[in-house]
Amino acid sequence: MITARLKCLPISAIRVTLKSESTSQGIQRLNTTVAFSARNARRRPRLAVAVVEDLVTAIVTEVYPAGSALPPENVLCDMFEVSRTVIREATTAMTEKGLVISQQGRGTIVQDSSHWSLLDPMVLGALFQRDDGLTYLDNLIEIRVTLEASMASKAAKKATPEEVAELTAQMETLESLIQTPAAYVHEDVKFHDIIMRISGDKLSEAIINSIQGKALKNLNYSGKLNVEHIRETHAAHTEVYQAILKHDGEAAARAMRDHIEGSWKKRRPTSLKA
Repeated sequence: MITARLKCLPISAIRVTLKSESTSQGIQRLNTTVAFSARNARRRPRLAVAVVEDLVTAIVTEVYPAGSALPPENVLCDMFEVSRTVIREATTAMTEKGLVISQQGRGTIVQDSSHWSLLDPMVLGALFQRDDGLTYLDNLIEIRVTLEASMASKAAKKATPEEVAELTAQMETLESLIQTPAAYVHEDVKFHDIIMRISGDKLSEAIINSIQGKALKNLNYSGKLNVEHIRETHAAHTEVYQAILKHDGEAAARAMRDHIEGSWKKRRPTSLKA
């Protein structure tokens, strides 16, 4: 009952109600309010993130198209069963992502996609859920090919004996996991991480990490792996590894390009799965 009454009211407004009650009633209700406030403060960050994720997805997938207004605060408050404070925090987060803008007299308005922070993990994750999400996955592969081929070339040219030893150890780990695709994929990411780190190209590495994090959790991107596919992937990794071992930048770039493009060609879906 108290939660229902407090849901969309600030704590300052709740405290006013204490003045009209008896001392014992007021103390009891104050204790309840304090407990609620503490619990709500702990839950608020998690709640705000959940609200933002839902609204970001709704905006990016055009449930709320560009130029339209989001429902008023009180309606969103009821929809998500959270306080106005949480809704306002969520609105601020979406504004920072370029998704919405507040306009006096109109409310919170959805911005055109040209304003969106497309590299934001939450926005990117929602883009992959659109009807044209496959186009964005193709774009991701193109970015990976360009940046990772360049980083493989740099890694080949500057790898130290210690770094080569680290990459060799990772190749041995991958070799031992060929029969277990899920485990191999986890270590596959580490293989690419080592090469990016060796390259010293921190900006390209940051871009790849930011755009690939959400994609790796998307079945349309990761695909359904089997041992045969893992064997082919390992053969491609070996080509990259051998080129780096020989400090052949051109060969390393070519091998990385062929690996990323070839792997995507094999696992690319013909249509998006929900």
